Amino acid sequence: MISPLAHIHPNAKIGSNVKIDPFAVVHEDVEIGEGTHIMSHATIMDGSRLGKNCRIFPNAVISGIPQDLKFVGEHTTAEIGDNTTIRESVTVNRGTRAAGKTVVGSNCLLMAYSHVAHDCILGNSVILANSVQLAGHVEVGDFAVLGGLSGAHQFTRIGAHTYIAGSTVIRKDIPPYVKAAREPMSYMGVNIVGLQRCAFDDMVIKRISEIYHILFVEKNTTTHALEVISSTFDTSPERDAILDFIKSSKTGIIRRPSKTSNDEDNVF
Repeated sequence: MISPLAHIHPNAKIGSNVKIDPFAVVHEDVEIGEGTHIMSHATIMDGSRLGKNCRIFPNAVISGIPQDLKFVGEHTTAEIGDNTTIRESVTVNRGTRAAGKTVVGSNCLLMAYSHVAHDCILGNSVILANSVQLAGHVEVGDFAVLGGLSGAHQFTRIGAHTYIAGSTVIRKDIPPYVKAAREPMSYMGVNIVGLQRCAFDDMVIKRISEIYHILFVEKNTTTHALEVISSTFDTSPERDAILDFIKSSKTGIIRRPSKTSNDEDNVF
């Protein structure tokens, strides 16, 4: 049902069974997939591409122009995947000519007041807790969870299946499958609970723990640790994902802090 009190541009492309509540605003260059619900006072701006069965809560703004002084009005988009929920007052800016688009994957949850800046790429099943702030060009892998009030510096990358503690400042890349916290941000062990929830086999989790023990716990340089990991462990999706992520890092990866009595042994 589309309320007569909503403002919808006649050129907007609205799928079947879309619900748009009173006082929502939908601009011209917009596509909304079937079954999506746009709630009151949400603003869907030019360049928005919303998938199926999304929920956009009040005061959210999708595809606002980038907060980037290099942006000069080029045509770009903000793409939201299927079944994604965007809560109150979330902002997702559209891309710049650098990447052309901002992407939020399917089955994501962006909690209230979180911000996704221009040219960010979020995978599927990502959770941003309240007031998470992502600067431009940040990449977030599938099933990553970022705790409330966390902030990511531009061009940083957050690997798949990671867990970031609340109020963490993200200045370095965070490899897949780990937990990160503290100031400065540090490696805090393997995200065992998250991996178990995603049905990772116990032996796979054990192998991930052993890989990160070599990288973070043993006193190896990163270069030497990668050589040891490559020669010690047979190729596998998890080993290869870790190695590829670290080798492609441009900002450098997080490190482990001095051990305290509160830290894990990092052995599964």
